[in-house]
Amino acid sequence: MDIFDLLTLTGGLSLFLFGMNIMGQALERRAGDSLRSLLGRLTTNRWAGLLTGLGITAVIQSSSATTVMVVGFVNSGLMTLGQAVNVIMGANIGTTVTAWFLSLAGIDSGNMLVQLLKPSSFTPVLGVIGIIFYMFCKKAKKKDTGMILLGFATLMYGMETMSGAVSGLRDVPAFQSLFIAFENPVLGVLAGAILTAIIQSSSASVGILQALAVTGQVSYGAAIPIIMGQNIGTCVTAMLSSVGANKNAKRAAMVHLSFNIIGTAVWLTVFGLIKAIFHPIFLEYPASLLGVAVAHSVFNVLCTILMLPFSGFLEKLVTGLVPDSRQPEVHTELDERLLATPPIALERCRKVAADMAETAVSSLKEGLESLQRYLPETASSVREKEEKTDHYEDILGSYLVKLSMKQVSEADSREAAKLLKIIGDFERISDHAVSLLATAEEMQDKKLKFTDAAASELAVIFSAVEEILDLSLKAFLDDDMDASASVEPLKQVISELKEELRTRHILRMQQGECSIRAGFIWSDLLTDLGRTSDHCSNIAGCVTDIAHHNMNLHESLREFRDSSVEFDRKFKNYVQKYCLRPNEKLVYDQSRL
Repeated sequence: MDIFDLLTLTGGLSLFLFGMNIMGQALERRAGDSLRSLLGRLTTNRWAGLLTGLGITAVIQSSSATTVMVVGFVNSGLMTLGQAVNVIMGANIGTTVTAWFLSLAGIDSGNMLVQLLKPSSFTPVLGVIGIIFYMFCKKAKKKDTGMILLGFATLMYGMETMSGAVSGLRDVPAFQSLFIAFENPVLGVLAGAILTAIIQSSSASVGILQALAVTGQVSYGAAIPIIMGQNIGTCVTAMLSSVGANKNAKRAAMVHLSFNIIGTAVWLTVFGLIKAIFHPIFLEYPASLLGVAVAHSVFNVLCTILMLPFSGFLEKLVTGLVPDSRQPEVHTELDERLLATPPIALERCRKVAADMAETAVSSLKEGLESLQRYLPETASSVREKEEKTDHYEDILGSYLVKLSMKQVSEADSREAAKLLKIIGDFERISDHAVSLLATAEEMQDKKLKFTDAAASELAVIFSAVEEILDLSLKAFLDDDMDASASVEPLKQVISELKEELRTRHILRMQQGECSIRAGFIWSDLLTDLGRTSDHCSNIAGCVTDIAHHNMNLHESLREFRDSSVEFDRKFKNYVQKYCLRPNEKLVYDQSRL
């Protein structure tokens, strides 16, 4: 093997790793909805967790990435340690899929139909189809499909390049001696662990082993221990990702390491005993690409069969290895480890944004309640919730910006944009809750009261504001288009109510029924209520815009008001529902829209 073969080998390895990487990323984007569906099954039973880990890893082609996600889930409080154990076990089986794809390169037959299954036959076709999809299709999903095909073609081309570069090693005595040494199980395990730890991918290291197997100098006796060691080496990624995480997240990483070390120790012992007692002749045979894939799958399945009944023991083991600290654990709402898989990260953003939305709406309702009946505990709750929504806005904003910089699907990009727009409105709603509370406290301190007529009028607009809050929250949480369409008509009614109530209070002050001081408070109160309804309108309008792939909020609202029969119907219903006295109608003032 000369310098040119070495350069060819290096280039082939580079293409192989690059193809695997871009194919995995494109698969993540293309299967975003499926990944979110699989995520929803994480909280069910042991088998569901096992199948979830298997399914996600089979899609993204990396057990390391899945385990890093699991560490992020545990760190965020999304998953318990017990659930993490089962998912990690499934991930170890899912990672064997890549080796089966690569084994197709070993097909050798004179039959033309069989030859068509060989990557050298169909990879060029996939590459052509992939580049057509990627360059000439405008839809993101088709571009991702093209990237998957290009990634696979690059991966297989890199595999064949590596195989061709090392083919000359079959006649090199030193190479033969190297793999004879690896027939020592301990050396084989160390070699597999070190190689995988360096490239941080068991799928890639198995692919390299398959490429070396083409030389015919890698016996099954050497290949099997190397495969066992690869499972230990792949734990490096998860261990590194757990640095700085909470105790349970560190335990999840330790589950991955402990599972693979125990599985390797047990089956390596069995392998050694079988080799020493029975001297199986097949261990001396040259390993084929298919044989390496089979050995990889069988070993991981055997490890799972061995450890699955003892998942509880594994959980207790890592709890002992990483003991509890005296300080309480703090979960990270948005773990940056999840950014490695954007669809999962975005799903987590949705959940945090939903918590933020519910907190903001609850704080505004408590602010209204404090105006009717002031309680110190309510005041404390409003301020706590406002601080919580501020925190949510800070972490969501920065996290979504980082997420948007990743390669995400078109649908996920729209969803991220929606969340970025909406969280600001929910944060402002909580600010208005504090403003309402300040009004209530000012009235409490100065012993001010509104007249009975004013209190009755406030009850009407308070009810309308509570309804628009509920509608905008439902529109956001459920992508409910009917709720979204109801917000704008109600917002216009609240706007009319606000002006009517302002006029009526001026008349009461002129007649001496209400003080000037109470009048200022009244005006500030109505301003907060009106702005709250404006934010609700923004939220509902954004939900509608995203659903119709349109980001021009004001144009959408104008078109809805001016040309929608449904808007007029809903507006009239709300006018009747929130009229101030029986038989009194609010006038729909077009100039205020």
